[in-house]
Amino acid sequence: MTVTEKEQHLILELGNNFPIESRPFAVIGARLGMTEDEVLARVKEFMARGIIRRLSVALRHQNVGFTANAMIVWKVPPERLDEVGRILASFPEVTHCYERETAPDWPYNLYTMVHRPYREESLAIAVRLSEAVGIKDYRVLFSTQELKRSNPQYFTEGG
Repeated sequence: MTVTEKEQHLILELGNNFPIESRPFAVIGARLGMTEDEVLARVKEFMARGIIRRLSVALRHQNVGFTANAMIVWKVPPERLDEVGRILASFPEVTHCYERETAPDWPYNLYTMVHRPYREESLAIAVRLSEAVGIKDYRVLFSTQELKRSNPQYFTEGG
């Protein structure tokens, strides 16, 4: 799949930190001599061509006051995983929801992430989620620090 130099520049911009603006695609377009509509059209084209799967931003939760970041781990019967996962993922407070393999000393197979300013809020949300799916076997694990995140690097020397 061939990617033009102009497309490479756009992909690099999309992989950098997004501008904190009300219209980030307009800012990206201005940097590249494109309109906001051109950038959005090209992004849709990239998705259709399979060049990119999705766009996402990583919010540094602790920097914006969300210090009670809770990973809620659930022990869900295998036959209910899809159902429970869909229900939990539908809650606006849940930012991530995914299945993981269990281990002999770790029976939890579904993970959800909740970001709140206070631990009590995260704990209350966990109770609501538990009641919604009827799963009582869960644990709430709170982050103690945020590890370094980095953006993927594309079109680099030797890469």
